[in-house]
Amino acid sequence: SQPCWSEYLTTRIEQNMVVNCTCPISECRAQPTTAFIYSIVSSEDIIAKYEKALLRGYVECCSNLTWCTNPQGCDQILLKDGLGYGAACSKCSWISCFNCNFPEAHYPASCSHISHMTCAKCNHGFCWRCLKPWRPTHKDYYNCSAMVSKAAWQEKRFQDYNERCTFHHHAREFAISLRNKISSISEMPKIRTLTFVLDACKVLEQARKVLAYSCVYGYYNQDTESMDIVEQQTESLELHTNAL
Repeated sequence: SQPCWSEYLTTRIEQNMVVNCTCPISECRAQPTTAFIYSIVSSEDIIAKYEKALLRGYVECCSNLTWCTNPQGCDQILLKDGLGYGAACSKCSWISCFNCNFPEAHYPASCSHISHMTCAKCNHGFCWRCLKPWRPTHKDYYNCSAMVSKAAWQEKRFQDYNERCTFHHHAREFAISLRNKISSISEMPKIRTLTFVLDACKVLEQARKVLAYSCVYGYYNQDTESMDIVEQQTESLELHTNAL
């Protein structure tokens, strides 16, 4: 009867179990259609929940779709293809990372770099990937039990350094393009001198070049003690370069 169906479907919708629900008769595997549910359920609130459940099910089935990861909450659906670093959610402007479980885009830091997390309250260090204490099991960013083989460790290490190097090369190209645009503007009459901006662009180009090739140096350098110093200097340079 209609009242029985209405109660059954309403319960399944409220329990978020309506997408794959079947006829309540145990021998029957037929699934109620959307048109049938609309004809049976009259509550607008329940129908709204049903439509949300359909949308969630569709997004979960499509590997190329995902929800915005803004921790403050956002119901925007994003298309993964073409959303490189710098592409923000059109609704809330949040920038997501689609390669790891970290909720925010973190370039130029790689996903492995983000694995090292520290609790702000007790200062406990742990690995985002395997959730184990960072010390003493994690001697570097790539020594994680989630990395199952030496080959995987080497491949991931190369990918991370390569991504950082590529980022700085692209940023250097941006600085060159910016300097060219400013040069053309400074040639126009009645424009104040922009020499200081041109000088800043030149410094930016040089800094990005050094940062790019420091990635190459870091990848091939096996001296851990000297690399600690290099990494500190590189981080400082990158901080000031990003500010510039």
